[in-house]
Amino acid sequence: MSVRVFACARDEVEALKKLLEYDPALDKGLSVEALRKLQEDKYGSVIFARKEFSLREGRSFGIDDDNFYLYLKADDDFLKAAEERFSHEFKTVKHADPGVEQKLTAFISEEENKANQGFGAIFGG
Repeated sequence: MSVRVFACARDEVEALKKLLEYDPALDKGLSVEALRKLQEDKYGSVIFARKEFSLREGRSFGIDDDNFYLYLKADDDFLKAAEERFSHEFKTVKHADPGVEQKLTAFISEEENKANQGFGAIFGG
């Protein structure tokens, strides 16, 4: 699995949240025809709700700007398709600068380690 971090301007973050949380397989309102069309769509298989991701405000991990950052962990093919989908559907969602990517990845890794240590303490590990 690879990790990629994307920057998103504040004015597009709500649309990005909707995209990240949506799974068409769980949408009871979709007709069979709509599901078929979705399967034929170039980006129909780029379903973020089935991947590991975290959307954070830059200030929450020490980046002093007004952007939000999406941490996305998936295989390389999915990440490539995700980047294409973002460039097709959003004006501001772009691959983050390497320094920001490294900082957010380290921040999330540290959070995961702390959570794992906490679970170990709770369950006697």
